[in-house]
Amino acid sequence: MRDSIIAISYVVIAFSVAFLLIYAIRHYVFGFSRLRIEVPKDGMELTGFHMPRVTVLVPMHNEERVAADILQALVDCDYDWDKLEIIPVNDRSTDNTRAIVDGFSRKFPFIHPYHRTEGAGGKPAALVEACERATGEILILFDADYVPGRAILKMLVAPFADPETGAVMGRVVPHNIGDSLLAGLLSLERSAGYQAAQQSRYNLGFTAQFGGTVGGVRASALQAVGGWNPESLTEDTDLTFALLLNGWKTAYVNRAECYEEVPRSWSVRKRQLSRWVTGHTECLHNYWPELMRSRFLTGWEKLDAVLLLAMYWTAPMVVLGWIASLVLFFIPEAHQTPLLPVALAFLGYQLFANQATFLEIGAAALLDGTRVRTLLMPLNLLNFFANTGAICNALRKYYWNRFWGSGGDGWYKTHRTRLSNGGPNGQFFGGAHAASATERSARGLYHAQAPGD
Repeated sequence: MRDSIIAISYVVIAFSVAFLLIYAIRHYVFGFSRLRIEVPKDGMELTGFHMPRVTVLVPMHNEERVAADILQALVDCDYDWDKLEIIPVNDRSTDNTRAIVDGFSRKFPFIHPYHRTEGAGGKPAALVEACERATGEILILFDADYVPGRAILKMLVAPFADPETGAVMGRVVPHNIGDSLLAGLLSLERSAGYQAAQQSRYNLGFTAQFGGTVGGVRASALQAVGGWNPESLTEDTDLTFALLLNGWKTAYVNRAECYEEVPRSWSVRKRQLSRWVTGHTECLHNYWPELMRSRFLTGWEKLDAVLLLAMYWTAPMVVLGWIASLVLFFIPEAHQTPLLPVALAFLGYQLFANQATFLEIGAAALLDGTRVRTLLMPLNLLNFFANTGAICNALRKYYWNRFWGSGGDGWYKTHRTRLSNGGPNGQFFGGAHAASATERSARGLYHAQAPGD
């Protein structure tokens, strides 16, 4: 009996090490690739050649804290108003969101609010209905708590000059990194995920992941793949692979930065992570067979796509490795084999080097010029352990519900803590003066007016 336990434990450790080693290699490749001296693909070279009609969609549910900020920022973007449509999707808000949205629409005729009062809840369902009303060739999406930069619409639209591009993703940058330790750690995570991983994947010819928050999709491509999946908790990941399987490319624009509010507390982060894990894993089960058979992808692209969808499985692999190591540690007979220290050494290395976290964070910090922030890197171990537990719990619930055929968790909106001072004639985002001091120039752009002009 004891020999069987030892044998099973070694098999578990071997499988865990092999699985995690694949991910470590993958992310080391991304990290070192990003540090190479090469010019990344940049669609901004095409800006201005073709400026299609754009519809910006902003799903909102009880967003009175942040609604004015993003609407004012979009109004201040330098895209031609004659080719711009903004649709704030007010999904049955019970706070002051509707009044804020309607106030903007009265002042700016290209803002067309859509107030949902019935139907399924959640962002995917809201997007399905809103897209039926959109008139743009390109659909740009932002979450309500995001604050886009002035040139971001042109940056996101430029790659669509390539007729094979079905979607474009920009970069997410936290603006509240000083709110809590967790916010600071998440800023490192975001930096590594976008500056290092996303840009490297795009440079290497793999498919960048469409995030659904700072990105755009070609309306005809969206229609060709059947539109948004209202049943998915991660409609953006679902769309990424639906486009990929139909021959469309997803581009990444690292310079298209948009500023978000990351969770300040672990309870909010845990629920956000649970939704991501559930939706991502559901996409894995839905798409991996088709990905393997796809005629549009090379072998390396297929492998990268499956590894991207299966990335949350690394957490239970780590836990299984821990458990098997403890079992062997407390069985004296297992200590007699020279394989044990080797196996434990490999496993211990994988626990902290998996996904090349520190390399990617260091590379991103070097490229961003935020070296002081890397002093938080040792504390990322705390984030690693917390994430591992939350991911394992989310996967447990997902597979339990899948086995018994019961319904899983519904769509969850991340809690906002920022309080906007904004409005169509007021202040926004920390007190910066907004619309009352801007007007159109003769070239169809803006110029700032002094208050007394």
